[in-house]
Amino acid sequence: MATQPTRRNFIKSSSLALAGITVSGVGTTTFAAPFIDSGRRIIGANDRVRTGFIGVGNRGTQLLSLFMEQPDCEVAALCDVYKPYVTRNYAEVDPRHIKAMPRQIPKMGERFPGQVKRVADYRRVLDDKSIDAVCIATPDHWHALQTIDAIKAGKDVYVEKPLSKTIQEGRAMVNAGKNSKQIITVGLNRRAAPTFQKLAREIPAGKIGKVTFATCSHVSNMCFNGIGKLKPEAPPANFNWDLWLGPRAYRPYQYNIAPYMFRWWDDYANQLSNNGIHYLDLIRWLIGEEAPVAVSAHGGKYVLDDDRTIPDTMHVTYEFGSGVLVTATILEASSGSFVPHGFLELRGTNGTLYTGEDDYKVVPAQPGQFQTWPSPVPAENFVLDKHDPELPQGSYKNSTFSNIRNFLDCVKSRKEPWATLETGHRSTTMAHLGTIAMHTKQRLEWDGVNERFTNSEEANKWLSYAYREPWKLHV
Repeated sequence: MATQPTRRNFIKSSSLALAGITVSGVGTTTFAAPFIDSGRRIIGANDRVRTGFIGVGNRGTQLLSLFMEQPDCEVAALCDVYKPYVTRNYAEVDPRHIKAMPRQIPKMGERFPGQVKRVADYRRVLDDKSIDAVCIATPDHWHALQTIDAIKAGKDVYVEKPLSKTIQEGRAMVNAGKNSKQIITVGLNRRAAPTFQKLAREIPAGKIGKVTFATCSHVSNMCFNGIGKLKPEAPPANFNWDLWLGPRAYRPYQYNIAPYMFRWWDDYANQLSNNGIHYLDLIRWLIGEEAPVAVSAHGGKYVLDDDRTIPDTMHVTYEFGSGVLVTATILEASSGSFVPHGFLELRGTNGTLYTGEDDYKVVPAQPGQFQTWPSPVPAENFVLDKHDPELPQGSYKNSTFSNIRNFLDCVKSRKEPWATLETGHRSTTMAHLGTIAMHTKQRLEWDGVNERFTNSEEANKWLSYAYREPWKLHV
């Protein structure tokens, strides 16, 4: 018989309680000296956290909306290299973007109760000493510089996943955080989901026995045109392409790079770090591991005839020293997930777990060859009741909302948030390891303490890249 477990106690430990503008700098690029931490104002329990938003496109708008739902958040600044995103004027968006990406271009038009600074250069946000915190939702290759500069400027930071574009950047971000008093939360939002907080205690305690295999996948059938094939051309007049590129090597603008489609260009992102990062983080958390000892990858651009520079089909295998294999699969030329329920599968000696954000199933193990034992665990079907009175305030919206809530609570209490920089770095590193294995076509052995490959100097060359002048990463 399937059992319906009580949610008492485990949820109680989850701190989910609610506790005339001119656009300047668009079309220009300026460079400032490194920021010096000049202190921060003391925020009381009843104060509003003045927050600047750096990157307010697709994901940035989603985060902006959820921050605006928090009663103690005040929107203090908006920053983006695309002017319509700063002015929040949908009518100014290039029609080609809307036609190609109707769901990814935010509708905007929000009403802000107070005066909001609006700029193109993120450093103008950090210059403002009245701003307490920033939310960074720019393309991946900008996360390291903007986070480190924000820390130096004395701002608390909510930075979207993946934490970094390279492993060296991620470690530099962690070091900057350690040497500061700032609160930094990484947008690994499912760290804030009660379902996973429950499982993160129960799986390592033996809920399904010894876990030896876990798998996840991202599936999106982009056949047959993908992101299309376009030629370089001039960017829209209201798009600062040079500032968008930042530390990456210069290349001409293409309409299928920015905004949004950068996720299919290896210089700026890829789908293992974009979508796979959530699943890899959860698996690492649920099995209680910090870093794999080996990784290999297979795949390529097998089907799609588009401009992408990442595989449309990819399979990565990670090996952990404790005896666990983890696989992550990216399939963008077919459809249908092979995880039968939710988006994660963990196989243990006593049972198999299938889980999504708000529910999970445990299927009891069956005896194999030469075995006659009874099922060691009962079948279990768990569904999170979002209005369970045991949840603080008697409701749960979603994990991103709760991750933001936890961030703001920690800004006030100065306690460590759920999704720390180290957590974000270790999980983002897993995605980078799979990408590097894909580039080298080698089985790579990884030293998670010194963060180096022990059997491939070719692979070690992918740990960082040379920044375009005058941008510099302070490691």
